[in-house]
Amino acid sequence: MNNTNISMKFYQLASCLPNETRKHSKIMFLQLFFYFLLLSWLFLLTEAASLEGPFFKAKTGCDAKCGNVSIPYPFGIRQNGINVGCSFNGVRFDYSITCNTSFNPPKPFLDVGDVEVIDISETEIRTKNTPATLCHNASGGVTLKLPSSSISLDRTPFTISYTKNMYFTVGCNVFSIIQGPDLQNYTGTCTSSCETKESVISGSCVGNNGCCESTIPKGLKRTEIAMEKNRQQSNVSWSFDPCNFAFIGQYTFQSSDILDGYNFVSKGKDVPVVFDWAIGNKTCEDAQKDLSSFACQANSHCVNSDNNPGYLCICNEGYGGNPYLSPGCQDVNECADQNSNLCVANCTNTIGSYICSCPKGSRGDGRKGGSGCVNQDSQNSPVLQISLGIGLGFLFLILSGSWLYLSMKKRTSIKLKKKCFQKNGGLLLKQQISSHENGGFESSAKIFTAEELKSATRNYDANLVLGRGGHGIVYKGTLSDNRVVAIKKPIIVKESQIEEFINELVILTQVNHRNVVKILGCCLETEVPLIVYEYVFNGTLSDHIHSKNGVSSSSLSWESRLRIAAETAGALSYLHSAATVPIIHRDIKSANVLLDENYNAKVADFGASRLNPLDLAEIDTVVQGTLGYLDPEYYQSGQLTGKSDVYSFGVVLVELLTGERPISLARTKRKQNFALYFHSLVTENDVLEVLEARVAIEGKREQVLAVAMLAKRCLNLRGGDRPTMKQVSVELESLSKFVSLNHTSMHFPEEHTNIKPEPVDLYPPIQFDSYVDGDSSLYSNI
Repeated sequence: MNNTNISMKFYQLASCLPNETRKHSKIMFLQLFFYFLLLSWLFLLTEAASLEGPFFKAKTGCDAKCGNVSIPYPFGIRQNGINVGCSFNGVRFDYSITCNTSFNPPKPFLDVGDVEVIDISETEIRTKNTPATLCHNASGGVTLKLPSSSISLDRTPFTISYTKNMYFTVGCNVFSIIQGPDLQNYTGTCTSSCETKESVISGSCVGNNGCCESTIPKGLKRTEIAMEKNRQQSNVSWSFDPCNFAFIGQYTFQSSDILDGYNFVSKGKDVPVVFDWAIGNKTCEDAQKDLSSFACQANSHCVNSDNNPGYLCICNEGYGGNPYLSPGCQDVNECADQNSNLCVANCTNTIGSYICSCPKGSRGDGRKGGSGCVNQDSQNSPVLQISLGIGLGFLFLILSGSWLYLSMKKRTSIKLKKKCFQKNGGLLLKQQISSHENGGFESSAKIFTAEELKSATRNYDANLVLGRGGHGIVYKGTLSDNRVVAIKKPIIVKESQIEEFINELVILTQVNHRNVVKILGCCLETEVPLIVYEYVFNGTLSDHIHSKNGVSSSSLSWESRLRIAAETAGALSYLHSAATVPIIHRDIKSANVLLDENYNAKVADFGASRLNPLDLAEIDTVVQGTLGYLDPEYYQSGQLTGKSDVYSFGVVLVELLTGERPISLARTKRKQNFALYFHSLVTENDVLEVLEARVAIEGKREQVLAVAMLAKRCLNLRGGDRPTMKQVSVELESLSKFVSLNHTSMHFPEEHTNIKPEPVDLYPPIQFDSYVDGDSSLYSNI
């Protein structure tokens, strides 16, 4: 029921009263209804005014605009290329803007390269873009090649916003890689594919519709994006996919950006990139120690920036203006501003606030949102009683409507949970569990309710986040029976994948091996299924063998490394040959090997795994894996076998021996794919020069060389020349026992108690893969 209908009902009610009071009651009602509409109008105007705000003010004597863009202080416009004091001059950063008057109207540019500014707000600055671009004709000939782009904000007060921007790759069968050299060598990948013109669909970027998107990390100031076309698969799309792009920004995918790709060459420059800005590079606490350089003026307060190593100034409540300009924020006269004056009668402005009062002969707080002002002589009048009755009736309608709304909302929530449960395969999961139990197989799969997991994570408290990936978040949770678990929200599961998802979940819950992370169950009542795992305490193997901040990691002894390798190989051997249904993991890497409180290995993340119920020698699949670990033979043929896991495990052995990451563009070209480089060193008998220092010191030469030779055999390009996972397990188990028997006290102590790995995605999301480009230079030696 809208406001007009409510007013008509009350008006009709007043018409039924005696003639003596009817006229007064109608007048009183119309006054109340008028006040109601007036308050609503004032509220909307106040909200609109608060959105605009008084921040956009330049320094006295300085230009406030460049063309159509406002330039508020602490930013300022250079004059003839010289900083004339219109901008805040920090210790490290300059906030100057160059206004290029050769355009009509003039355009503002950042003082770092040719970056055009779109607008500036209290916390952000938006600029135009420079996407990496590759264009070709229908036969594949290159017509435009700008395969890389970069952003560098090192000497600026800006940081790339991780909340407003995403990393995109647009096109068919194209692969891009992004690096952030200033963030511990951050690297991300994005692969976009589309088989036919009809598969290019506007909307969300899901990877196979012509667009891929991924998040970027917090605190990023430098990026380098490189893009390559997968020429082995691109000939089918050349006729309808003329251009491909990779960039960071605020973007909504349109199919025309591929099908009319040449138009996006210019349109892509208008995709905004959002930078967060702050003052200086100190926290509020440190900045206030030196008041001579502190930017916040009077009647304002300082807040630390979320994404920058700096701070922002905000006017105190009741004050307005630009908090960076002297003499600071000024008192707002609420009584003079009709949009914010909420007094019924008298309004008196005070410093930072205002006071409402009632005229003589009336009482109340004088506020339009409070009791207002009531004439003392009319308290016992029939009009007042009728007004009170109408008010109580109106209150009753509000309460009744609220109760009805909450009831309908609860019913809708129950229906939505039921719909999600059925859509996500809940009935199929129950049927599968029942059939397996009737067949003599006991499954540990449990179907959790959404309320159980919400309670376990304290309503998904941000402090309980274990890790974030480009496609999911993992929370630490405590169930009602005090079990600590890991709860993962993976990427969206398509309806066509539901049956396969449920089958894999049921099978994996039957896997019972001490070196395999146990899946406890799932929740299907949410929009995206939630998966519940056992919680593993000590992070990933990758955390313990790779350097952090340029400092070499040596927390694992040679004996521990060899034992972890043997345990991992044993788990994979079990999956290949001893599980109820053989399982090929398809994404073995050091980040998917977790370590428990006793540093025992736990193989995790079966999102990319494939079941092999008929024990086939080969399985046709879409090529899927992680760059640097992917089996070259599987990549070329698309035929998945158990030997593909063997190759990936060989890369993990190389990591354990050398401490080097599989892929790094920072190394020389020959060493970028370190597995191939390691294979050549073993062949040339030069492997000792790349061993990690602790391995070289603690490991006996013949034992280390035996593991290196085993890694070389696992890394053979032909799967037929590789050993089986069972053979690898037997050899490592034998070597591990030999090391344990001959272990002496001459070794470095395990740093078990002092290791505090950084937060990582302990359970990477389902299919958080890198679909590698077949023409990539990283595989040029294959």
